[in-house]
Amino acid sequence: MNKKTSGKWVERFRKALHLDDVPTGVRRIIVGVIGGTVLMIGLALIVLPGPAFLVIPLGLGILATEFLWARRWLRKVRGLLKKAKDKAVS
Repeated sequence: MNKKTSGKWVERFRKALHLDDVPTGVRRIIVGVIGGTVLMIGLALIVLPGPAFLVIPLGLGILATEFLWARRWLRKVRGLLKKAKDKAVS
């Protein structure tokens, strides 16, 4: 994922939620709480019955709109999912 592609979906997400109007510090807190909650639910779903493999990338995607570390982890998760898909197909 290059910077242009990454920037487009981040901007669309912010516009959809009207996050561009919110001060940066407040926006980071809001995104951190929402994304962190979704990520924690996804991690809990690893041991509980549920679609953890869908919820964890969703939480990382939310966090990736504001945090660089989450973008890096999201890329790693996407790579792992792609490898798993390729292995399942072949």
